[in-house]
Amino acid sequence: MTLNIFPEINAISEEIISTRRDFHKHPELAFNEHRSAKVIAEKLISFGLDVETGVGKTGVVGILNPNHTGKTIALRADMDALPIQETGDVEYVSQNDGVMHACGHDGHMAMLLGAAKVLSEKSDAINGTVKFIFQPAEEGYGGAKYMIEDGVLNGVDEIYGAHLWNYQPHGTIGVKSGPVMAAADLFTITIKGTGGHGATPHGTVDAVVVSSHVIQALQTIVSRNINPLESTVVTIGKINGGYNFNIIADNVVLKGTARAYTEENRQLIKSRMNEILNGLSSTFNAEILMDYEDGYPPTINNNICAENLLHSATKIVGAGAGDPYLSMGGEDFSYFANEKPACFFFIGSSPKDRELLSTPHHCSHFDIDEDALLVGSSVFVQLIDDLLHK
Repeated sequence: MTLNIFPEINAISEEIISTRRDFHKHPELAFNEHRSAKVIAEKLISFGLDVETGVGKTGVVGILNPNHTGKTIALRADMDALPIQETGDVEYVSQNDGVMHACGHDGHMAMLLGAAKVLSEKSDAINGTVKFIFQPAEEGYGGAKYMIEDGVLNGVDEIYGAHLWNYQPHGTIGVKSGPVMAAADLFTITIKGTGGHGATPHGTVDAVVVSSHVIQALQTIVSRNINPLESTVVTIGKINGGYNFNIIADNVVLKGTARAYTEENRQLIKSRMNEILNGLSSTFNAEILMDYEDGYPPTINNNICAENLLHSATKIVGAGAGDPYLSMGGEDFSYFANEKPACFFFIGSSPKDRELLSTPHHCSHFDIDEDALLVGSSVFVQLIDDLLHK
């Protein structure tokens, strides 16, 4: 496969990779990305950009051509790591115990910094403004919302974000219009029955038995209420209840997640869950309570923005640009996409020496093919060149 990496990106490839490794060695959890933010701000200042810090608590924004009257394009990278103990055997292994860049955000920061450096050196050829957004707290804390509240999208015409993606091989870019990441909601269901002796079940309301019916019934939402051509998931990930082999439980707690690619299906799942639980409560004479927490909305790409990205990516990876490997994962880039025309795309980063899918995101031995960083930086540069070239 022939890749058309920008010569300016190739020239700083060692710097991009070194920056990624530095971030990998010093991972920081959500809203604690103080060192990362300091490194990013210093680099952006050295590129001659206007820099804002403390945006959305610990976020950083670099602005190229801030006073230009043309369009404003925003490019976003997330910054936070995960509470995982790294087990990989690499020279740049995490130095922070119990914290690891296990999703690729270290690479996202390095790619965007590489693009910012190259674009800053050709600012005279850019007919518009570029905002480089480094966002905290993507991993479950919705850092995008806090940046939006602080005005990061003011004046922005379009926004683009990328994710290194170990489910695709190096040299590929995955992009499509419409939904690309799912809504990711959480729920806790508490079943309250009446306990008793295992040898005398009459007069009790067995919370364990009721929980088994709840689990089975909830699975019918996807299988019998959702169009089978539309992706949705309802998962019970944790069950906690009971005391001993001969005690009928009076309390069981279930925890799970609901995922959907559309807001309509997201609301349908929530509505059907309430109906099913109310019905089972009456059937078994048990009290069933649900605490349902809305997570990130679905990430839905704007048609024109997706076409823009595909056009630019094809210049870098050729036939390697096409539909992404989709999952039901959630992504808070969705908040940006709900406010402005947006596109979220995927950069193939599976390590060449390992089988595809053998190094998934959020695992303790996660790593990437670092050549993918050069692809990502080049796509960002090409996109700005295509959208804002004089």
